[in-house]
Amino acid sequence: MNNSSLNEINSVKLTQYSHGAGCGCKISPKILNAILAQCKTEFPDPSLLVGNSTLDDAAVYYIGNNQVIISTTDFFMPIVDDPYDFGGIASVNAISDIFAMGGTPLMAVAILCWPVNKLSAEIAGQVIEGAKQACARAGIAIAGGHSIDGPEPIFGLAVTGIAQKDQIRLNCSATVGCELYLTKPLGIGILSTAQKQGILKEEDRQTARNLMLTINTIGKELGKLTEVKAMTDVTGFGLLGHLIEMCEGSGLSAEIDSTKVPTIENLSFYMEHKTFPGGTFRNFDSYGHKVAPMTDDQKHLFCDPQTSGGLLVAVTPEGKQEFLDIAAQYGLNPRSFGVMKNKGDYAVNFVKP
Repeated sequence: MNNSSLNEINSVKLTQYSHGAGCGCKISPKILNAILAQCKTEFPDPSLLVGNSTLDDAAVYYIGNNQVIISTTDFFMPIVDDPYDFGGIASVNAISDIFAMGGTPLMAVAILCWPVNKLSAEIAGQVIEGAKQACARAGIAIAGGHSIDGPEPIFGLAVTGIAQKDQIRLNCSATVGCELYLTKPLGIGILSTAQKQGILKEEDRQTARNLMLTINTIGKELGKLTEVKAMTDVTGFGLLGHLIEMCEGSGLSAEIDSTKVPTIENLSFYMEHKTFPGGTFRNFDSYGHKVAPMTDDQKHLFCDPQTSGGLLVAVTPEGKQEFLDIAAQYGLNPRSFGVMKNKGDYAVNFVKP
């Protein structure tokens, strides 16, 4: 690679080439539901254990002998300026769907949309290299892919995984009394918006980068724990959006203590500067009526779209210690921030201060 190519890669700011960032690009739940409501055709397949009938992270197909194949895809526009990190984050985010189902990834194929008249092939190559390195850390290869010329840079993966049928964890199978945990703190959307506005501090940029590049490998171990009743990853719909899916799918409500929800340090500075992504307000508009009244700060945090977010896990009290022991093996020390209860007037309620 010549010096001019290196200079271009080092100076590029990918976020300037897209109208959205990361999972904040996702179509809002309200509009997505309207789109899916138009789809009438369903092909009945008894081997398809998890499909469109639930709002789970991936499809699950039974292949016999107590084994299932897990299939997912995820892609988005740049959430960071560095092309290598963009490829890595997009890959970790896509692979997370497999772990969120309790599975183990097998392989991936890449999805690339690239504005070839605006950004060089060398920059796209760095995106792919970052993706390959992230996949290698997850123990899989990028086995192929597809690319098109388009107006904005987009990258992601289609990922195939495998699991034992009895170790699949859905987002709709929580039970009364389950305690709620998050494996990563909230606030990625707020920091990514601060980056686009040019006020993100270097130490916070590194924090966000490291969080988004952290793989949710713990999910494949949690799938083996029978007392983990439900699991999903928190991405573009924010904590509340994914928790509501868990509540409605399980026929329950959740009560959360907002003071115990993990959040990234130093968020107060950015909240004072109102670096809230547009996805926050689209999320609230879609499901705010399902949540008990909350403060503006709670709305901005709990509706904040996450990219490569953590796992939201519902664990019975009896399984709490085993769950925490597994978490500790992965360097995590989560604390319960809520509990699943019988269905009430709202899908999500808040503990009174």
